[in-house]
Amino acid sequence: MNEASEIPILEIRELGKSFGGVEALHDITFSVPSGVIQSIIGPNGAGKTTLLNCVSGIIKPSHGKIYFLGKPIENLPPHRIATLGISRTFQHVALFKRMTVIENVAIGRHSKTRSGFLACTLRLSSMRREERDIFTKAEEWLEFVGLSDEMWKEAGSLPLGKQKLLEVARALAAEPRLLLLDEPAGGLNTSETEQFGDLIERIRNLGITILLIEHDMNLVMEKSDYVVVLHYGKLLATGTPREIKRNPQVIEVYLGKEE
Repeated sequence: MNEASEIPILEIRELGKSFGGVEALHDITFSVPSGVIQSIIGPNGAGKTTLLNCVSGIIKPSHGKIYFLGKPIENLPPHRIATLGISRTFQHVALFKRMTVIENVAIGRHSKTRSGFLACTLRLSSMRREERDIFTKAEEWLEFVGLSDEMWKEAGSLPLGKQKLLEVARALAAEPRLLLLDEPAGGLNTSETEQFGDLIERIRNLGITILLIEHDMNLVMEKSDYVVVLHYGKLLATGTPREIKRNPQVIEVYLGKEE
């Protein structure tokens, strides 16, 4: 595993989110060092996806602060957060299923485009160059995740495992500093999960920090540098995989208290 930088790429401070009378997150505080794979685990309903939704701007926290590279982002819209360098995948695959695989990845480079309305309308040479670059980069990311042979197929025709790889390729096309992965191994078999674990390591080796939500404990404990445990919207524990596996509170939550 890589040594983490001392400067956190992401800081969560006393973050809270309520939906009506239900408190989904309660004063969550932790940080993510640059250059690591950090996992968030916890039972269903622990607030894991709600936390990622707050970080990516899909929902606004009720209170608290979120800092990305030292700057507050909790009130920014999703497209601004993406432009700053945060990309994500979703628990339930969210693709343009009638579009081709490569077109889905090309959409991921939207935050990197510069051509305005006039250039696109008149098909100026600058716009055409940019379009070629978009599809060249899309091909490179498809090769990176192992989907080069699928690029001209409709995205919806791919099996679940390849659709999840496609979502990762689309997120990577934005060239993020921080990649948020929401249960990427959900619904995958053992072999596919192992391949995904290898992919996550290769992404980290590119210098991209990963914040991972995952229920597969073998994947979490094998690949993570650090682990955050949530329980009923509260922060239960943080630490290395070794520390988390030995934490009595975590053991009780996952295995039940021994009578």
